[in-house]
Amino acid sequence: MQNNAIDEALVNELRALLPEGGVLAGEAISEDYGHDETLGLTPQPPAVVLRPASSAEVSKILALAQAHRVPVTPRGSGTGLSGAAVPSPGGILLSTERMKRILEIDTENHVAVVEPGVTLGELDAATAPHGLVYPIQPGESTASLGGNVATNAGGMRAVKYGVTRHQVLGLQAVLPGGEVIECGGKFVKSSSGYDLTQLIVGSEGTLAVVTRIIVKLVPRLAHRSTLLAPFASVEAITRAVPRLVTSGLSPLFVEYMDALSTAGMFRRQQIDLGIPEAISSQAQAYLLVVLEGASDTRLQEDVERMGVLCSECGALDVFLLPSSQGSKVIEAREAGFWAAKDSGSNDQVDVVVPRAGLSEYMAEIQRIAADSGSLIVGTGHAGDGNVHLQVYQGDEAVRSDVMDRIFDVGARMGGVVSAEHGIGLVKKKYFQAREAPAKLALLRRIKLAFDPHGIMNPGKVFDPAASNGPSA
Repeated sequence: MQNNAIDEALVNELRALLPEGGVLAGEAISEDYGHDETLGLTPQPPAVVLRPASSAEVSKILALAQAHRVPVTPRGSGTGLSGAAVPSPGGILLSTERMKRILEIDTENHVAVVEPGVTLGELDAATAPHGLVYPIQPGESTASLGGNVATNAGGMRAVKYGVTRHQVLGLQAVLPGGEVIECGGKFVKSSSGYDLTQLIVGSEGTLAVVTRIIVKLVPRLAHRSTLLAPFASVEAITRAVPRLVTSGLSPLFVEYMDALSTAGMFRRQQIDLGIPEAISSQAQAYLLVVLEGASDTRLQEDVERMGVLCSECGALDVFLLPSSQGSKVIEAREAGFWAAKDSGSNDQVDVVVPRAGLSEYMAEIQRIAADSGSLIVGTGHAGDGNVHLQVYQGDEAVRSDVMDRIFDVGARMGGVVSAEHGIGLVKKKYFQAREAPAKLALLRRIKLAFDPHGIMNPGKVFDPAASNGPSA
């Protein structure tokens, strides 16, 4: 497909579809619309930014875009880490920032119905008075629900509550021709045809534009405790993780933080826990474990059991943090990406492997770092086999080889390229190289069925098909 340029006549047609302020062109387009938070990616400004306020307006936009064969890139809050929200050259950026209504908090069915521009922070504030919570928190409260759906976001609570696809019950979405579809609903099971809801979740804006989301809510537990356990070796800490997760204590977080990353995060957040030098000097990595409960008495019993288990698994010590310190440490962990970015990280990896294989995976990572003269540090969701690696290697050719080797290790161990950040622009070459041709061909056919003219976020997840037909 050849994407047509947007001329003034088309811009005027778009202005007629949207209310005042719904169309931004020329100098009115902020540079923020040209990128997300992906490290090292060159921004690409769109030809025009459209800010619809309803699914009806989205429908009109997509119908017009398809008629003119103009590419459309959906965008939430722009907090992504894969380049999926970077606009196509000469294309439309469709921002959902005006679609911010929380349509319903259904306390009887424990669901919320929201528009895609609602942020996690806004939904959290709306559910709190009802004693409920949307449990998926990837660490950035300004992230939008639509963006979370697009990337199947996870976060630190995934070890207990799963990822976005486990919490999304239904969607309203607009197809490229402008057709509006409804899939799923306020129910937890269905055997009625193909599951379009789960197909759209994680599709990174390449199939449709999500305009309404039905998500599960769970009881907001009143009590929480935070443990920090230093370990003398990466092997010891990664071998401990499966035992902690399968202990029956249902931890909310089981987070891995290597010593270097921890020092950087604590320094950035000005945290001093007073850990004795005799302990901190030996610690190669830390486990951050958070438990929650409805009863303080039961929670304290679980905390004691978890502390004993950490010690049995080889922890140098176990620190029960006061509530204020625990909150600061959690905030520091959530801000880990920003600490890495500030320190000059060149790339980030979010490979996931089977949890029991973390020890072997991290040992291989250390060998890759040593062999290549790179610094590779890690923090992440050890409880579900997903440690985020920050790669410090200024030589682009060497870094590319390092990335290939990391992804090869992950694939060999039964893992995949991305656990939660998505493929987008920056990981698609690694993704395509490691997937079976038959699977990639099937994915292209699914893309073609949704988007026969290839206007939806082209070039993301995989390259367009090398043919003169519709883009894949």
